Amino acid sequence: MLVILRHNISEEKRDQLIGWLQSQQLGVHIFVGSYHTVLGLIGDTSRIDIDRIRSLDIVESVKQVSDPFRCSSRKSHPEDTVVEVGNVKIGGGHFCTIAGPCSVESEEQIVTIAREVKRAGADLLRGGAFKPRTSPYAFQGLKAEGLELLKIARQETGLPIVSEIMGVNALDLFEDVDVIQVGARNMQNFDLLTELGKLDKPVLLKRGLGSTLKELLMSAEYIMAGGNARVILCERGIRTFETDTRNTLDLSAVPMLHELSHLPVIVDPSHATGIAALVPPMSLAAAACGADGIIVEVHNAPAHALCDGMQALTPPQFAALAEKLRRVREVIA
Repeated sequence: MLVILRHNISEEKRDQLIGWLQSQQLGVHIFVGSYHTVLGLIGDTSRIDIDRIRSLDIVESVKQVSDPFRCSSRKSHPEDTVVEVGNVKIGGGHFCTIAGPCSVESEEQIVTIAREVKRAGADLLRGGAFKPRTSPYAFQGLKAEGLELLKIARQETGLPIVSEIMGVNALDLFEDVDVIQVGARNMQNFDLLTELGKLDKPVLLKRGLGSTLKELLMSAEYIMAGGNARVILCERGIRTFETDTRNTLDLSAVPMLHELSHLPVIVDPSHATGIAALVPPMSLAAAACGADGIIVEVHNAPAHALCDGMQALTPPQFAALAEKLRRVREVIA
């Protein structure tokens, strides 16, 4: 971190600031120029309140030299992280396909879909048991019962399961869930992220509806700072002025996140577009731009789905997409 001081400040005030910085266990290198004095801070600056330093009358500006997201930064970990879920690998050249319904509705429904997506080549089974809905009157999911039905589907097919958690109070229910998903609305639920950091379990972290990439990485930092490095980032579309699609899929986030971070990055074209017909082309585009996987919604009867049927593929449509994805992966490998 660089602290740039204003021109013609008193040495007394400068020395007071230097003394305080040193009391924070930081080394201070002093560079005196014709117009400015620059203080180069060496050490762990994460505990320093940057806004407090900026507010001082002798400080002109403060510049970050290193990334504030240390654990997830590519600079601190040049090699790609590979997150393993059973025998499935995500990242580091391994492409993962996660598929299943938006919501678990019944044992017959989830087991049927699980068998279909496995037959088509899915690696993991997704299914919502706790559903964060915009309307309090909409279907909120089967909750604990839904998780139990997911476990039955896992037993029937061998597919690891992915499901979204809503809050810290539900953590005990997710003990036997293979991958815990943090949805867009909870990306900055820091209490939840902190608790997930204490687990030895993969966490699929979705980007918030209006969040920057650095904000996404800072949320990942909450999990990783607690000791859990098994984080999977997910681009699921952001809110823009466009209204023809549910959100706007930011595919540039994939190579940019790979530039900034070593963590695997997957794409959710279902929530990004909200339109089933757009899911296959956006899935192929995600694979082509280097995504480490996709998470898509599949339902055996989308017209009768209790949640987000308009963006769900049928099992035959998913099977056709899976075959095209394999071809794209062969080309770019």
